[in-house]
Amino acid sequence: MMHMTFYWGTKVTLLFDFWRTDSWLSYSLTLLFCFLFSAFYQYMEDRRLCVLAMGIIPPPSNQPSSSANGNATTPFLHPRLGTRLSKSARFATAVLFGVNSAIGYVLMLAVMSYNYGVLIAVVLGLTSGYFLFRAKEYEALIVEDTCACS
Repeated sequence: MMHMTFYWGTKVTLLFDFWRTDSWLSYSLTLLFCFLFSAFYQYMEDRRLCVLAMGIIPPPSNQPSSSANGNATTPFLHPRLGTRLSKSARFATAVLFGVNSAIGYVLMLAVMSYNYGVLIAVVLGLTSGYFLFRAKEYEALIVEDTCACS
């Protein structure tokens, strides 16, 4: 029977009927897999952002560098506005986005087993993966999506 509320316990059915834990060893290995798969999700998101950052084609600079009175002009728009991606970078980021979406949904379904251990393993894996792979300089430069799930 599937649990409909969160519970503590070593007996979990995760994602498939054949993935059942019945001992501490199988439960621990399942939690380790959830942790590593969550960290892998953050790694893949880092790869997508890296491809995105590398594939940006800067806009042509047709603005004058100084105004009529000799003072330097400041553009009214953020410097990243007007940039576009090369076709190969666009394709690569789309593929990586699809892979990340699939991984994210699998993680969501794992958490929907309603086992506290699985929930904690996924959250700790996401946190560790973010710290290891995504807490970089360009992360502050690329604000693509304000959704918390990406």
